[in-house]
Amino acid sequence: MAHIEQHGNGGMSFVGREAVAVYRATVIEHALRFYVKTGMRVNRAYTPANMMAAACDITGMKFKARDYLGAAEALLAWRTTPATVPPVKGE
Repeated sequence: MAHIEQHGNGGMSFVGREAVAVYRATVIEHALRFYVKTGMRVNRAYTPANMMAAACDITGMKFKARDYLGAAEALLAWRTTPATVPPVKGE
């Protein structure tokens, strides 16, 4: 079963496909917001087209070209939906 583990040393583990999808959505959301704010990519692989494609893949929605904030908001809504978030286990 997918879950997120919080470790006593401050680390986290994302176990299972659903947990990794929540992590991926978080990273892409923040990368899109960073791109809008600064015009810089967080790394070479995170082109605007790749980030938008990932947002479409994760949310199942289609976005207008260059609607980076709309995609970020959709990712936030998707990853905070109670049905999406796997249980969190702590030490």
